Amino acid sequence: MRDIHTDTNCSSPRTPNVRLRRRSNEIPAEISKSNGNNLLVDDKSKYKSMWIRAYSSLWMLASVSLIIYLGHLYIWAMVVVIQIFMASELFNLLRRASQDKRLPKFKLLNWHYFFTAMLFVYGRILSQQLVNTVTSDKLLYRFVSNLIKYQMVICYFLYIAGFVWFILSLKKRYYKYQFGQYAWTHMILIVVFTQSAFTVANIFVGIFWFLFPAILIAMNDVGAYFFGFYFGRTPLIKLSPKKTWEGFIGASVATMIAAFTFANFLGRFQWLTCPRKDLSTGWLQCDPDPIFKPDYIPLPGLISHWLPWKEIAVLPVQWHALWMGLFASIIAPFGGFFASGFKRAFKIKDFGDSIPGHGGFTDRMDCQMVMAVFVYIYHQSFVVGQDYSVEMLLDQVSL
Repeated sequence: MRDIHTDTNCSSPRTPNVRLRRRSNEIPAEISKSNGNNLLVDDKSKYKSMWIRAYSSLWMLASVSLIIYLGHLYIWAMVVVIQIFMASELFNLLRRASQDKRLPKFKLLNWHYFFTAMLFVYGRILSQQLVNTVTSDKLLYRFVSNLIKYQMVICYFLYIAGFVWFILSLKKRYYKYQFGQYAWTHMILIVVFTQSAFTVANIFVGIFWFLFPAILIAMNDVGAYFFGFYFGRTPLIKLSPKKTWEGFIGASVATMIAAFTFANFLGRFQWLTCPRKDLSTGWLQCDPDPIFKPDYIPLPGLISHWLPWKEIAVLPVQWHALWMGLFASIIAPFGGFFASGFKRAFKIKDFGDSIPGHGGFTDRMDCQMVMAVFVYIYHQSFVVGQDYSVEMLLDQVSL
C-alpha cells in the first residue's frame, strides 16, 4: 500500500517550489516525531481542543439521553446507525481513488455484504422478539415464522450472490487490490457485528445492561482526559502519546466510585431493568429482578451515632457493578490503545471527522466494543440464574 504521507521533497525536478498540503486526518509531524513525549499538559492549544470536545460531548449526551428515554427499539436503531458510520469509516480507510474509479461497483459490493451480515446477526438475535410482536395477526405470524425458519438459507444465498458478484468483477491488474479489499471487508464485518451483536443482546435483556457499561466507559474517558489535562506528566504508552499514568490512575478511581453509585441510581428505574420481549415501543413494567431489590445493611454503632440513619440500602447489582467498573478502568482502555496502534500503522490521526473534537464514530466506540462483550458474558455467567430441570440433566447424561 502506498504511504499516506505525501512526499514534499522540494528538490524534486517535477515539483520545484511546490509544497503539497498535508491531509487533515494525517498524524501531525510533531506527534509522530515525539512518539510519546508530547503530553497534553504541555499542549498550547489544549484549551481550544477541550472546549470543542466538551460541546460535542454535551450534544452527544443530549441526543443519547433522548434516544434512551424513547426505549429499546430506538436504542437499537441508534446502534444500527453507529454501525453504518463505523463501517463507512473503515471501508474508506484503505480505499484508493484511482482504483475505485475503475471499479465503480466494488463499493456497492461492500455494502451488500454489510446488509447481509446485518440480516443474519439481527435475525438470529431478535427472532423471538419479532415473533412475539406479530402473534395477534395469524397471516403475518405465519409469514414471519417462515422468514425466521429460512433466514439462514436466505442469508447464505445472499452471501453466495456477493461471492459470485466479486468473482465476476475481477479485473486484470487489480487482482491484488480487489482481494485485499475483499479480506478487509470481511474483517470489518467481524469487528463491527461481533460487538454490536453483544450490544443489542444487552439492550433487550434490559436497558440497564447497555446504559450502565456505556456510562462507565464515558466516565473513564472523561476522567482520563481531565486528570491527564491537569496533572499528566508521566507517559503511559507510546501508542497514545497524550495518555499519562496520572490520567489512567485518576480515571480508574473515578470509574470505580461511579460504578458503585450509578448502579444504585439506575437500578431504581424499573423501565431500565425490565427485559423487552417484543419489538414494541413504550416503557415497561415488571417485577424487578432480585439484584435490583435493595438489601438493608445496618451501620456500625460508632458511625450511626453521627448520622441520621441506622442502615443503608444497597442493591446487589452494585457488587456486580464494581467488577464491571474494574474492567472498564483497567482492561477496556486497551481497546483504545489497540485503535491507536491501528491508526499509527496507517498514519492517520482519526478514523473520521464526524464528531468534532472526538474524530469518527469508530474512535468513540473502540473501548465500548470490548466492554459490551464483557458485560454480556458476565451477565450470562454471574447474573442470570441457570435453572436445570431433571429432564434437562437426564438429557445431558444420555448424550
